[in-house]
Amino acid sequence: MNYILISPYYPSNFQAFAHRLKDEGVNVLGIGEELYDQLGSELQNSLTEYYRVNNLEDIDEVKRAVAFLFYKHGPIDRIESNNEHWLELDAQLREQFNVYGNKTNDLKKVKHKSEMKKLFKKAGVPVVDGKIVKTKKDLSKAIDQLGLPVIAKPDNGVGTAATFKLCSEEAVRQFEEEWGEEQVYFLEPYVEGGVLCTFDGLVDQKANIVFQTSFTYNVPTLELVKDQLDLAYVIQKEIDPKLENYGKAIVETFGMKERFFHIEFFKLEDGSYVALEYNNRLAGGYTIDMYNFAYSIDLFAQYATLVTGGEFKEPAVENQFCVGVTQRDAYEYKNDTNAIYERFGDRVKFEKRIPEAFAKLQGNQFYAINADSQEEVDEIISFVHERKKYSLVNV
Repeated sequence: MNYILISPYYPSNFQAFAHRLKDEGVNVLGIGEELYDQLGSELQNSLTEYYRVNNLEDIDEVKRAVAFLFYKHGPIDRIESNNEHWLELDAQLREQFNVYGNKTNDLKKVKHKSEMKKLFKKAGVPVVDGKIVKTKKDLSKAIDQLGLPVIAKPDNGVGTAATFKLCSEEAVRQFEEEWGEEQVYFLEPYVEGGVLCTFDGLVDQKANIVFQTSFTYNVPTLELVKDQLDLAYVIQKEIDPKLENYGKAIVETFGMKERFFHIEFFKLEDGSYVALEYNNRLAGGYTIDMYNFAYSIDLFAQYATLVTGGEFKEPAVENQFCVGVTQRDAYEYKNDTNAIYERFGDRVKFEKRIPEAFAKLQGNQFYAINADSQEEVDEIISFVHERKKYSLVNV
């Protein structure tokens, strides 16, 4: 099997995909921007060949790279990055070279929030009504219909990028000036008091869910960025049956195969749910590592097994909570890394610096810590986030 990995070096924790695919006997071919010497010996040894391009955004240059690898190694069986940023590139390449997996037309339902809403409704999952906005006239009409406050998101966008919470007419006017009708937006009512949570997992080649999990954020991502709050999110020990039923209905309706999925919901105060977004890939950052620690599993290896036609192997031990908790360089915390290790010992699975590109969203220093109970989860978050009395160091 010839498997092309797009951007095999970055993010660094995704390098394990190359290692596990090679372990399964796959011929792993990499295409990326980094110099070969920058890859490091472990990744170099997992790649049969690496083709460096100057710019992965240059589709013609990347197509030439795929054509070369096709000529040298034979037909390509898979092209994948497992990265939101490259989903459209992956699809274009699969279409050009007739490779298994999502093509460009398949992405409309997982890239456009307006299309997601239609499929959520088809799956029988609650949503809040939204409106597509292309012009200022559309915007005014949508505000009249939906009322304020609303969330304005690019219809085709990633995460909280270029997302606005519009609470007043002044905020609407400011948004109009910044927006300039340059891209299509999707407006929906702001959900008050919702807890952001997910239904995540992996489907096999027959679209069966073979792994599922859920995590919950301490604050919604929009507020997290705007107010530069401390982040904590928790891989749950159990999944709420209502959330599980909604998640399964969505996965079945979207009909993806041999892929990770990451579906976002708001859980409301009355225990009901509202579906927000379907992401046709892994949750970002170190979340897959947290899954592995919570479930005593190696999802990189499990994915490689599925790709090569094998079966998912269930973990042999009971899963735990895993807490992802961060600290920001802008604040002074009472407990540093040494204190955290001293307090929680081998429950601290790893600590790493967060890449600068994600620091504004997540923070600068990341800890993954396992827990057996909700009380331990609360203790971990409180301990890591506790600040000194005067905590701002960069004013």
